Amino acid sequence: MEFLSRFSWKPLLGVVIVYLASLTFYRLYLHPLAKFPGPKLAAISRRYGPIIRISPYELHINDPSFYEKLYRQDGRWNKYEWSYKAFSAPDSAICTPDHDLHKQRRAATAPFFSKASVAGKQGIIYSLADKLCDCIGKSVDSESSINIGTAISAFTRDVATQYILGKDYRNLDTEDFNAGMTAVLQSSGAIWRVTKHVPWLGPTMKSLPPSFMERIADDATKSFLIFLKDCELTARAAISAYATKDLGDKDSRTIIDEILRSDLPSSEKTLNHVNDEVGTITGAAFETTAQTLRQVLYQVYSNKAILSRLRAELSTLPSADDQNLAAHERLPYLTAILMEALRLSPGVATRLARIAPDRDLVYGKWSIPSGTPVGMTALLMHKNESLYPDPEKFDPERWMDTEARKKADKTFAPFSRGTRICLGMQYDHHQPIFRFRRLTS
Repeated sequence: MEFLSRFSWKPLLGVVIVYLASLTFYRLYLHPLAKFPGPKLAAISRRYGPIIRISPYELHINDPSFYEKLYRQDGRWNKYEWSYKAFSAPDSAICTPDHDLHKQRRAATAPFFSKASVAGKQGIIYSLADKLCDCIGKSVDSESSINIGTAISAFTRDVATQYILGKDYRNLDTEDFNAGMTAVLQSSGAIWRVTKHVPWLGPTMKSLPPSFMERIADDATKSFLIFLKDCELTARAAISAYATKDLGDKDSRTIIDEILRSDLPSSEKTLNHVNDEVGTITGAAFETTAQTLRQVLYQVYSNKAILSRLRAELSTLPSADDQNLAAHERLPYLTAILMEALRLSPGVATRLARIAPDRDLVYGKWSIPSGTPVGMTALLMHKNESLYPDPEKFDPERWMDTEARKKADKTFAPFSRGTRICLGMQYDHHQPIFRFRRLTS
């Protein structure tokens, strides 16, 4: 106590002031990005902004002509570690910053989401779509209300868990479609925005004993924690049982089988890696797909002309092609509706920064130093008036002209582009092609 009474805070305060002043001066005038335009507040802290330096370290470009130069297959492209660390899933491919390690991890799971693999399991989508339609039909017959938005979320979760884990969690069978789970998943984006700026929060929450979390959590969060615990138990059981499986069996029933059967080194076939992959892949398949489906149904049923034209086109399909994915893909107006929905509801609406670790990038008169995170936002591009006139309007007609569709190919990126393009884009794209004949009848 005597020491504290003698202690003076003035020297410490002076050190802090000098440090902050020096840091501010460095970021404003000496930092490699100091020459780029942007608000001074953004230059010394973190803040969103257009075509500018948006933080001490990061640039944002809102120019569609640059998109294919930043999101491309050739070259090495890292992710921005600061942003993905916030997910607390470092062993997953989606959260792997390094280009080479990501390529290795992605190669292990990519075959599971190929177009052929998705097409081979489309029965899962159709059977659950039938169940969703039955739920809606029962509500109509009983003249009771139904939250279709929540029902669609339940549908996408049931499809994802059956496809990815081979397990049916029966969200569509619950009275409220497990609405609490939907609420938790829809709030996860807000949590990510916090953990980016408070990096210790995610790992701390992850390290807490599940029993403690369940005691303090509300019912909705408990249902989510129970799901995560079950996923871990499934992963543990699969890893333990894998040694007894037939290694010649190439039919991967789950994503876990795919990882364990892959060419990954044994150091990558751990519980941590499998758990992180399962968590991020299922999470990515839930609400992103649900939001696109909600967009489709809302827009179609809000416009009688669109609904009538879609019904007319669907009526041309022979009943034998009712579950033929290829036949549905050949329908131009259905395809146009899906593309317009994906334009307005891309998988990720926020910016996605990329880093060229071994070379400078050139944008106009600017030379961007290697190692600089540079991001663009697909939703801003999708709502660019010069590319999509009247961009807020849901207008499938804009996709009916073949030449116009080709022209938009370089600026239509609902699943991103390049080396980090969405792993499950075939899966996400084909889910909306489900029993439209029944839903639009």
